[in-house]
Amino acid sequence: MIDKFPDVSSKFNQDYFSSEAYSDVSFKRFSQYWWSNRYYAKLVRKNGPHSSRMLEIGCGLGHLLGWFADQYDVYGTDINPWALYEPSKNVPKGKFLLLSAEDLGVFPDQTFQVVISKHVVEHLSDPESAIAEISRVLVPGGLLLMATPNTASIARSVKKDEWSGHQDPTHISLWSPDQWINTLRGNHLKLSRIYSDGLWDAPYITWLPTSIQKVLFGAPGGFQAILGWSLIPVRMGESLIVLAEKNER
Repeated sequence: MIDKFPDVSSKFNQDYFSSEAYSDVSFKRFSQYWWSNRYYAKLVRKNGPHSSRMLEIGCGLGHLLGWFADQYDVYGTDINPWALYEPSKNVPKGKFLLLSAEDLGVFPDQTFQVVISKHVVEHLSDPESAIAEISRVLVPGGLLLMATPNTASIARSVKKDEWSGHQDPTHISLWSPDQWINTLRGNHLKLSRIYSDGLWDAPYITWLPTSIQKVLFGAPGGFQAILGWSLIPVRMGESLIVLAEKNER
């Protein structure tokens, strides 16, 4: 099901998902992308309610929501019509709306028990408004799962302009972890956990073969993803991962 709303943008169309940022991404089962979505799904199931109404902001192709469709009432938003027809095929029971992350006004206050924002806020010109909207639509005690490039990563210090977060030109809000934390707290969201996903973007060392580095540096993140744990310190990963709870008021 796709609800019709005016088209509010669109850099993030079919061309974007075929761009350099996605050129090396495989969507196949057991690919790195597949394990990533499985991991985020495990986090939600472990930390959120077992059945509820869920929203993914910037749902893209809908693969993450597909992990929840059997148990949750799932909603997805995006800013491009093409990026909504794809998840409507992948998740037939989902409800998909053409909406900006900064304005979720069609949803009443306290609509969702879970909100997911996986690598979305870095694309926004006004991420603080998006976080305010997330807080508004979450029920008290509701769960936010947010992931974004980690500017405090040791990888950024090592790779500089070649760092993964700088490779997508639509990353216009690369904030520090402290900025994200303060913005979340300022919008009635209490942090439950903040950590990272490991060093998955080898090479990091010029003289060591990339294949060896993928195993050496990627193993901690791989084990974390497979086991569904959240152990990797912020500094030791490419992405910042935040679990937060809406304050009871």
